Amino acid sequence: MGNDARKPTIIDVARESGVSIKTVSRVLNGEPYVNRATLDKVMKAIHDLGYHPNMSARTLAGKRSYLLGHLYGDPAGPYTMEIQVGLLNRCRARGYHLLIEEIDYRGQDVERRVRAVLDWLRPDGVVLTAPITDEPRVLSVLTESGIPLVRVTAESGGDTFSSVWIDERQAAAALTRHLLSLGHRRIGLIKGPANHGATERRHLGYRDALAELGIAEDPDLIEHGAFTFPSALPCAERLLSLPEPPTAIFACNDEMAAAVIVVAQARGLSLPGDLSVAGFDDCPIASMTWPPLTTVRQPMRKLGEEAADLLISRLMERPRGDATVPHRLVSHDLVVRASTAPPKAQNPVRRRAKKAG
Repeated sequence: MGNDARKPTIIDVARESGVSIKTVSRVLNGEPYVNRATLDKVMKAIHDLGYHPNMSARTLAGKRSYLLGHLYGDPAGPYTMEIQVGLLNRCRARGYHLLIEEIDYRGQDVERRVRAVLDWLRPDGVVLTAPITDEPRVLSVLTESGIPLVRVTAESGGDTFSSVWIDERQAAAALTRHLLSLGHRRIGLIKGPANHGATERRHLGYRDALAELGIAEDPDLIEHGAFTFPSALPCAERLLSLPEPPTAIFACNDEMAAAVIVVAQARGLSLPGDLSVAGFDDCPIASMTWPPLTTVRQPMRKLGEEAADLLISRLMERPRGDATVPHRLVSHDLVVRASTAPPKAQNPVRRRAKKAG
């Protein structure tokens, strides 16, 4: 067998990246205090050489499984998938494997299910995503087990649990301000499910922006969806059937915003001339609709990467007795596309409603 067939070793990685073997080991073990330039060099060498650490030897030496678990509750839509891609990317880069487990948080045996996952898989740490980031029964079992965890976009927790998040309230306020700046004053809102932390945060941002202009929230303009396309269809129908319908609708995720577009176009409305529509997340569907959606770009893959980084760093600091509970705020962007524009002097939806009356 020629030398080219030999599997690369940690020595090869150190030579390729121009650092010591100890430094490569620190990177592989996810230890803190490795500067970004060094980390990038080592990771490039690992990628170029196709190096894979010996997981069995590492597990025996460090008494770790080198497994991270992702527990999630709602598999539908791109949100969960994109976060998992970010988690997987970072786990691979730092020598961990990712275990994915769906938890039926609506069931009666949530605690038993979570305990079973921990007993069977024995992960070193766990990442939670909404809506189970705020599920008390899940948090209780994980706290009892003493396993390190990081929550993505959690509603509460303070200094009890580490978290990675974007400021959804601020982001929703920025999007609502955009609609207000165009001249819209009757802005419909389609919320998510009540058990999802993002639902209230985005509602509060909408309310904040209205209050800045002294506009009272109109309950008739608030609908309750479920962050799914089908759930938003009747919400859009009801909003557009009001005697004085909104001139703009802010759906609290892109999938529901796409449903609004379908309903509006089925009614013969021109977008954005007759109705402006905005979403949240900047999922792939946001640039596939016609017109393309104005939305908030939530960097879901980045959230996953940051959550894995934070969790692995916590695992390395644990033996040192570090009691701090770190958090990371990830930035968001307002993405303005063709689905929003100033309202017409008289909305044709309103005109038809008046004629019907």
